Amino acid sequence: MFGFATEREIKAFVTGRKNWIFSDTPRGAHASAALYSLVATARANGLEPYHYFRFLFTHLPAAETNDELRKLLPTNLAPGDLVNL
Repeated sequence: MFGFATEREIKAFVTGRKNWIFSDTPRGAHASAALYSLVATARANGLEPYHYFRFLFTHLPAAETNDELRKLLPTNLAPGDLVNL
């Protein structure tokens, strides 16, 4: 039996699935899936997605190596890292 937290996560996925039918191309669908994955991973790691994306878009232009990009993934950040943007 699913718990309430799991049901909430599934509901967000189902709502997104209804919106994905408007992805006109496979490339657009892949982009949507990548963003949804980042949102879900941020939540799973205790990050508020809005603050994570602000942090990401602020620091992404300066990242030049794969190692610098990996450091920006939600799994490598803590909520305190997103303070003082």
